[in-house]
Amino acid sequence: MSERQPTLRERQRTETRRLIQTHAVRLFTGRGYDAVTVADVAEAAGVSAMTVYRHFPTKEDLVLVPNQPARLIAERVAASSPADPLVRRVGGALVEAAEVLTGGEGEAAAANQRFLLDCLQLMVVTPALRARHLDSQYALQQTVIEALGDVPSDPDATFRAQAATSACLAAMHTAMTRWAEEDGRTGLSGLIALALTASFGDAAVPAGRRN
Repeated sequence: MSERQPTLRERQRTETRRLIQTHAVRLFTGRGYDAVTVADVAEAAGVSAMTVYRHFPTKEDLVLVPNQPARLIAERVAASSPADPLVRRVGGALVEAAEVLTGGEGEAAAANQRFLLDCLQLMVVTPALRARHLDSQYALQQTVIEALGDVPSDPDATFRAQAATSACLAAMHTAMTRWAEEDGRTGLSGLIALALTASFGDAAVPAGRRN
């Protein structure tokens, strides 16, 4: 069965969100997060403040990466072998998702990577964004745990999944911070693989994706 294509309305919504976010991140990077208002973002994007709030309920949401990474990670976790160690299932999914999000060639891929870097760099230096990022990480953790599935025969399965996922996401966060601080000089997927193997050994990442 072929994948459902987005409707015109969905495409327009996505384009509007990206337009608003692009202007927001540009303004935040140039002036500082606290110096820019939602009204400033709306004016730069050529939309009303109400439109901004309809797409982004809070100012912090303007900098958060969309739900695409969570969906990618969950899909790859769900597709992994239940026989593999938990850290391999989660770690491999994190590396694969990073490859998808930061890979590709051409101007569009370069612009997307620059956008992700700018968002992360803002998060690193802005306390309000760091706090909001922690909330998003918790939501991602719950999504990954659900994707791992339940093991009725193991009463501690959920706890094991929580522990493994939390540890893997901490390694990913360390890698993302390094990637932002280096302004993307080293590939994000490679940094995540390095952080995972440093934390858990080679078993955390498939052989073909280790540094």
